[in-house]
Amino acid sequence: MGDGTATVEDLDVRLERHRTELTGYCYRMLGSSFEAEDAVQDTMVRAWRSYEKFEGRSSLRSWLYRIATNVCLDMLSAGNRRARPMDLTESTPLARAALSPRPDSTWLEPMPDARVLPTTDDPAEAAVAKESVRLAFMAALQQLPAKQRAVLILREVLAWRAGEVAELLGTSVASVNSALQRARATLAERAREGADAAVSDPLDAGQQQLLERYVAAFEGYDMAALTALLHEDAVMTMPPFDLWLRGTVDITGFMTTLGSACAGSRLVPVAVNGLPGFAQYKPDPDTGGFTAWAVQVLETSDGRISGFHCFLDTKRWFPLFGLPLQLDGEAGQIDQRA
Repeated sequence: MGDGTATVEDLDVRLERHRTELTGYCYRMLGSSFEAEDAVQDTMVRAWRSYEKFEGRSSLRSWLYRIATNVCLDMLSAGNRRARPMDLTESTPLARAALSPRPDSTWLEPMPDARVLPTTDDPAEAAVAKESVRLAFMAALQQLPAKQRAVLILREVLAWRAGEVAELLGTSVASVNSALQRARATLAERAREGADAAVSDPLDAGQQQLLERYVAAFEGYDMAALTALLHEDAVMTMPPFDLWLRGTVDITGFMTTLGSACAGSRLVPVAVNGLPGFAQYKPDPDTGGFTAWAVQVLETSDGRISGFHCFLDTKRWFPLFGLPLQLDGEAGQIDQRA
């Protein structure tokens, strides 16, 4: 690092090593894929600008988390809490179903695993990381005040010591412990309201078979087969619409009426929010191929699908997952020209 260029290159490499874990942290704090990436970029820029003042009194990682926390707290100062449709309204019977969109800023957003889950050789650490980005946990986090959210993530997900969190937040250990206790109580209350998804990592044989049966049922648009895979009280959501449905009758009824254009779709597996997911392409009569329609996130428990969440803003989500907006031909192969 004898010359300025080498120093710059070295710092760039050192900062980039932390990008994925910082994105995961900001995503948990903000509930938004794009805001999380913006927050991390802002963190990196601030680190660049103030690096000469960084005296090494803490690790580079701790310093970056302090910057990222401040960025997120600033972004959360408006008080906006992202949500799932069932956090905002009651379920709607199919007979009264209406597709009413809400602004993008309303919704908890999906996130590719690869952008938020750092590679680790520790299975327990990997399992905790996956569990902490699942939709139900993310929605529960959004119910916490911003500083409680930060404390819970740092202590429970990232396993920081109370003293480290207190130093990062500029507060006392007693204050950190109190915030953690309140945050745990809120999450415990949410857990009683509805069970989280139970997914093995990696998927066990039964879960893998369930997904294979789901793909066959959905691509074949076989409602009897799909019904057999769903819990009786399964939930279906479709952001940006606030409509959500509960139960096999309303879900399959919707799919054969308002959602009938999805018949003949193709599904491409994606790793999303620590859960099984698929990019859904529906038939495109204009090209004879398939066009992007939704990123599906599946929650499972007790051998069945309990949650079926479709994120429909394809122009935002498919590029985020590195997927084209078109599939080519009858086989539904990815068109690399897209």
